[in-house]
Amino acid sequence: MVGEWSTWCGEWLGSPPVETLFDHAHLSTVVGLRLADGREVVVKARAFEHRLAGCLEVQRRLHQAGFPCPEPLVGPKPLDGQGPLRGQVVTAEALVPDGSVLPPRPDAPELFAAALARLMKTAPSTADVPSLAPAPPWNGWDHDDPRPWPWPDDMDVDLNDRPGPGWLDETARRVRTRLRRSTLPEVVGHGDFESQNIRWNGATLHVVHDWDSAVARPEAALAGLAAAVFPLGGPKDRPATVAETERFLSGYARSRGRHWTREESEVAWAAGLWVLAFNAKKATVARPDGSAAARLTEEAAERLRRADA
Repeated sequence: MVGEWSTWCGEWLGSPPVETLFDHAHLSTVVGLRLADGREVVVKARAFEHRLAGCLEVQRRLHQAGFPCPEPLVGPKPLDGQGPLRGQVVTAEALVPDGSVLPPRPDAPELFAAALARLMKTAPSTADVPSLAPAPPWNGWDHDDPRPWPWPDDMDVDLNDRPGPGWLDETARRVRTRLRRSTLPEVVGHGDFESQNIRWNGATLHVVHDWDSAVARPEAALAGLAAAVFPLGGPKDRPATVAETERFLSGYARSRGRHWTREESEVAWAAGLWVLAFNAKKATVARPDGSAAARLTEEAAERLRRADA
C-alpha cells in the first residue's frame, strides 16, 4: 500500500510514505500514512466531482476558525500512474488521533445537537465557498428525476425500477413535495452527521470527519437529517427514535438560542424522514420482503404528521 502512494505523496506532500497506519474502502479509498518526515496524514481517493472543491474549502475554513476537524493539506489532485485508483482525485489531511465514538449515555441527543449547532455557527456562508451542489442522494430530495428516488451513490440500481413497498414510495413522494416547497434559505453544514463520523473525549467533541458530506441545505433540514441518524455507527448503530429525534431538535434549538418556527420544525421532521426513507428503500433491494423497512413502518405516520406532509 505504501508503494502505491509514494509518487503522489512525494509530489504533493513533499515526503514519501514509510508506513501504512490503516486503510478502508467504501465510497472512497481512505488510507492513513506515516511519511518519511514524521508526519501522519490521511489520503482519500474518489471519483472526481465538481462539488469536492467546495467541500474542501468548507473544511479549511472550519479548521481555520477553530472547529475540531482535520486540517486539509492538499487537493483535490489527480492520481496518475497505474492501478485501480488511477484517474481518481485525492485529498490529504492531517491525521487526528485518539477520541472515540460516544458511548451510551442518556444525554447523547443533546450532546450531538450542541456539536452540530457549534458547527453551523462556525461554518462559512454559501457565498464564501464554491458550489456544494448536487447534494448527496440521502440529502437529495431536489434531484431532477420526477420520480421519487434519486440514484444511490453506493448501489448500481435505479430505485424507481424497484417498486414497493407502496407506503415507502408514497412516503418519499409526500416528504419530497414538502421539502421542495420550503423557502428557507440554504446554509453550509454537514449532511452525514452520524456517530461513525464523530469522535469524542468523554462529553467533549474531539473531531468531526467526512467533509465530502458538506452540503448547502436549510439549517432546519440539516438539523433534521442529523436528528434522525445521529446514532448510526455508534454503540446502538440504529436510526434515532421519534423521541430521540425530538430531544435532538429541542437541544439544537437551545444551543442556537432560538426556538424553531413552525416552518422550520416541519422541514426538520421532513428532512429526517427523507433520509430514513431513502435508507429503507435501499435496504429493500437486498431484502425485498420489506422486513428491512419494518421499523420505519411504525414511525412513518407520526413523522409525516410532524412534517405536515
